[in-house]
Amino acid sequence: MPEEDLVDIKFRIYDGSDIGPFRYSATSTADMLKQRIVSDWPKGKTIVPKSVNEVKLISSGKILENNKTVGLCKVPFGEVPGGAIIMHVVVQPSLAKAKTEKKIDDSPRKTVCSCSIL
Repeated sequence: MPEEDLVDIKFRIYDGSDIGPFRYSATSTADMLKQRIVSDWPKGKTIVPKSVNEVKLISSGKILENNKTVGLCKVPFGEVPGGAIIMHVVVQPSLAKAKTEKKIDDSPRKTVCSCSIL
């Protein structure tokens, strides 16, 4: 694969530390990057993604869809020689888990109205 088709990417996580840099083909998808992030997540962190579905990648202020390629994430202003693209990683637990952890009070509420007529 030609050298210019490879892109260096670092993944910045919630505490400011980085995973990588890793070298990817311009045709690699965001889903492939997420798989790498989950498998290489640093040990001992308080927030840990359990699956690829819990990971969101942000590049240039935009959330990347799973089918977007690395080639679409290149910096439009030119490349920094020897530099890497930095993507921010957000871990968002699945909605089903979040709902079960919330305590929901479904008990009927009584409203009391004390009105006095003069």
